[in-house]
Amino acid sequence: MLLDNFRREWTAISDSANGAVASELSRIVAANADALARSFYEIMLKDPQASGFLDHDQVKLRLHASLVRWLLQLFGADADAQADDIYAFQMKVGDAHARIDIPVSLVLKGARALKSCFCSFLDEAPADITDFGFRANRLFGMKIDLAMEVMSQAYAVTTSRKARSSEAYRLFSITENLATEKERQKAALLDWESAVMFEAAMGSPSASLQRMRESEFGLWFRHKGMHAFQGVPEADVIVRVMDQVDEECLAELTQPDLQVTRRAEVVREIRSHARNVQLQLASLFAHSLELESGKDVLTRLLNRKFLPTVLMREIEHSRKHGRAFAIAVIDIDHFKVVNDTHGHEAGDQVIQQVAAVLAEQCRGGDFLFRMGGEEFLAVLVDLDADQAARLCERMRQAVERHPFLIPDGTVLAVTISIGMAAYCGHPDYNYLMRMSDEAVYEAKNRGRNQVVVRRAVAGVEGGEPVALRGA
Repeated sequence: MLLDNFRREWTAISDSANGAVASELSRIVAANADALARSFYEIMLKDPQASGFLDHDQVKLRLHASLVRWLLQLFGADADAQADDIYAFQMKVGDAHARIDIPVSLVLKGARALKSCFCSFLDEAPADITDFGFRANRLFGMKIDLAMEVMSQAYAVTTSRKARSSEAYRLFSITENLATEKERQKAALLDWESAVMFEAAMGSPSASLQRMRESEFGLWFRHKGMHAFQGVPEADVIVRVMDQVDEECLAELTQPDLQVTRRAEVVREIRSHARNVQLQLASLFAHSLELESGKDVLTRLLNRKFLPTVLMREIEHSRKHGRAFAIAVIDIDHFKVVNDTHGHEAGDQVIQQVAAVLAEQCRGGDFLFRMGGEEFLAVLVDLDADQAARLCERMRQAVERHPFLIPDGTVLAVTISIGMAAYCGHPDYNYLMRMSDEAVYEAKNRGRNQVVVRRAVAGVEGGEPVALRGA
């Protein structure tokens, strides 16, 4: 329906234009597309609102050429015959804008800037076409406006889908394995408290005092709990307490001239803060309900339903706090042979056991998804590329060492291939997904049972793959 409407509108615009005007407009845009794009980005880069989405390197390496291609497509001599392709591309762009959270107002400002820039090239108007400037300007504006309408349609659909997914994930993450998660986080908080109490009592150096936000509990709460309990007062209290413990109490304990009596007081303060967090956490879980949607039936891992929400949140977290993260795509090697030789029941048990081994290697704040079939995906939080690569290698080794028992009593040796890509500042999570997919294909092409890291640079496609393997 939307495509049919676009075809009618596009045809109506074309039919309303004088053929000579349309032909001359196409020539002027083609001759000045580079200058139009350059002028457009000069305006956009000065806008404070655009600073989170644009920088000079991105424009130079990727965006300038993309805008030139877009202009040539809209105003090419054969544009009327390519209406379906033009529509599809505008939908793709609108979807990407929604994923990246580019404000609609910024996109519309860009369209206005383009129309303003175009006027400066109308001095080339041929004298033999009456009212050329007016007619060309009108045709240029109508095509730009229609393209913006289609982008906005796609933007609205994707934004609505994101909102539904985000809310569903919020509800799901509140209650994922509720009783187990409650006890796990309670234990993690107690472990952190005990370790800090011991190190403080021993007068250990500051490097031994782990910050609460970097503990197992802290990672879980910052990357999962905060989103799960968003808007609940107890969650805000926990955040404030963690900040106070890390920035005040632990900072004071590291002072070399701290008196013994004051050290004891600070230790008691930390203990009191930890008890407060325990109480707030218990209150949060007490208000939760058990939900099961969003889990993979076979492995009980997250399914891909919430992957976009998780990745968008991690990108936002990285931008706001300067913390790195990585994606690892994990594929079971020669899985078809297992199914063909031992049957699908054996294959299911292998998948379940691989999931358990991978989950054991992941930390409290990491996310592990089953993407379907024999493919998994891990979002590794608060790690730079080297740290994430080492964690991936530990996953690979853990699977390689694990004896996989199947229903007929046979013990199988199973290996995995991992492709990893670290977040490099690109605002669209699909870029990171492509990088990790390319890396896992590279791992398989190199013989499987290895980790390949794709090291990307923001704004540059590709990146050199680096293989890591203990064997």
